[in-house]
Amino acid sequence: MFHTSFTDSYKHKGLRNNLVKILIEKGITDTKVLDAIGKIPRHFFLDNAFDTHAYQDKAFQIGEGQTISQPYTVAFQTQLLEIKKGETVLEIGTGSGYQTCVLLELGAKVFTVERIASLHTQAKNQLNLMGYKPHFFLGDGTLGLETFAPFDKIIVTAGAPEIPKNYLNQLKINGKLVIPVGNEEKQMMFRIVKTSENDFSKENHGDFKFVKLKGSNGW
Repeated sequence: MFHTSFTDSYKHKGLRNNLVKILIEKGITDTKVLDAIGKIPRHFFLDNAFDTHAYQDKAFQIGEGQTISQPYTVAFQTQLLEIKKGETVLEIGTGSGYQTCVLLELGAKVFTVERIASLHTQAKNQLNLMGYKPHFFLGDGTLGLETFAPFDKIIVTAGAPEIPKNYLNQLKINGKLVIPVGNEEKQMMFRIVKTSENDFSKENHGDFKFVKLKGSNGW
């Protein structure tokens, strides 16, 4: 259930400014990412009852066993992507659509895949109302989107047991993949850069906890 009264008040803007300050204190340095988070009304993605909670640095349930990610996690993953305007980004796990909006605010051309039909429909309706126009797809995100590959960047917003080969194949040379990989309890955030057709560099950026990446190449 998403927000029904599309009011973005001075109070909401003040709460967003506070959230941005918290993210800076936690080590987010990319000003474009911070600007995007300062601009997007996160309370639109939650039920009206959570109106004032929306700008806490916390994840919230959005139904179907899924969550809207913690703002710090959204900022952290987005910062690792180093998005430049006009780049094509594949997002695995549309969820609420909040992360999608952050990518769009950075000027990316976004292709977003969700496997749960109700969330796919909600996010599509929500973002249309807000004026955001990504390319929405319903299906198994672990397969990527071969038809539209290769991508400049790929972001995965669910924890994978291992890195699906599809993502590596669907990256451009010098493209970046940001993905949490591990077990059900915790995952490590990896940034993988495709340095040539068959070569990749891999960096570990610490522990996180995500919902499971489900599909034929996931859990």
